[in-house]
Amino acid sequence: MHFKLLLVFVEDSKTDQVMKAARDAGATGATVINNARGEGVNKTKTFFGLTLETQRDVVLFIVEEHLSRKILETISRVAEFDDSPGQGIAVQLDVEDAVGVAHQIATLTNLVEEEI
Repeated sequence: MHFKLLLVFVEDSKTDQVMKAARDAGATGATVINNARGEGVNKTKTFFGLTLETQRDVVLFIVEEHLSRKILETISRVAEFDDSPGQGIAVQLDVEDAVGVAHQIATLTNLVEEEI
């Protein structure tokens, strides 16, 4: 079984929605890293030297490769990435090797066979 790593940079207010939607689309779990900061095309606004920005989370999903695009598109829709600038981004990367996912393989085998 082959996996993809989804890196999702999302406003912290949407993290729970993204995680639920990803799970409904086939993800079996996630790791959340809180309080990330980033800057896009438009520079962050400041007020008397204080940054006016929302907090971001980085959510990492290791997902089966046949489910990855569906999960990625679901995350994008729920997090409203394409609706307006600054909502966040998600990328997927190939995973060359992984350990600690044996328990997921049993769960994913039937789900992937249904998808293919």
